[in-house]
Amino acid sequence: MMALHLLSMVLALIIDQLIGDPRWLPHPVRGFGKLISVMDRVLNRGRWKKLKGSIMLFILLSITLVLTFIIVRFAYSINLVLGVFIESMFISTTIAARGLKEAGLSVLVPLKRGDVQEARKKLSWIVGRDTEHLPPAEIVRGAVETVAENTSDGITAPLFFAFIGGAPLALVYRAVNTCDSMVGYKNERYKDFGWASARFDDVLNYVPARLTALLMAAGWLGKKRLTISWLKEQAKNHPSPNSGWSEAAVAGVLGIRLGGTNYYKGQVSYRPYIGRPIYSLKAIHIERTIAIMQRTVMWFTIVLIAAGGMYIVAAQSWS
Repeated sequence: MMALHLLSMVLALIIDQLIGDPRWLPHPVRGFGKLISVMDRVLNRGRWKKLKGSIMLFILLSITLVLTFIIVRFAYSINLVLGVFIESMFISTTIAARGLKEAGLSVLVPLKRGDVQEARKKLSWIVGRDTEHLPPAEIVRGAVETVAENTSDGITAPLFFAFIGGAPLALVYRAVNTCDSMVGYKNERYKDFGWASARFDDVLNYVPARLTALLMAAGWLGKKRLTISWLKEQAKNHPSPNSGWSEAAVAGVLGIRLGGTNYYKGQVSYRPYIGRPIYSLKAIHIERTIAIMQRTVMWFTIVLIAAGGMYIVAAQSWS
């Protein structure tokens, strides 16, 4: 099955580049969102909210794993080509390389032509912070942080789990990620109910986030004082135990500083800085972050293919 997972994974990347996530195509994440919303309304009340949030996560992951496994196995039982196609389509729904590039460009294009208002508007579509009064440098920071952070969450992490367990595990990862994005907040409503979703998301992203950061910085490690220990130190400045790694890698490679003050519905939120401000933030840094993302995805895929090839050879020699 490893060879089929690898083939499906590569085809999924190609599918994502060709069609992205068109609205006319049914998408599992929309299904996850509806189911999470229903269980949120039903379960997120009264006592034992941590337990109820854990039950919600278990139900969602069980349904996702069982349904995907049955559909993929049934497709393979009919025809090998059909099985690979169905698995590739499923995996493509878990990755967002094209969407992430387009999100970054949607901010970059108006910013380069001097339309700051339009750039603020487009940034508001991809971040949760207030954008109405952001100067150009802060618009750039928001876009760079979004592309850097989501390189792992939205592309390499689902590829990592597709490598391990094909479409079923990739979709389980995406279900956990969706749960975390919807209920994994530390506010009064979700601090207990979303606890399990947030913790499990942290666990699943632990390895992919660090592998992604190392590949992002691979060509620069040892240069510009960019070392693994520096990445680890800078990553701690992010509130997430995982997202700071890719932001630190991008900041170190580009010689920029991320983090700082954000506003959410008028409320100030300060995050420690990540990186060194060797260069001032400019529109070109969005373009360079997208390039880092694309290069990282390419090398991440190559590493997985190489690891899969070694596994296949070793398995054949043992048999």
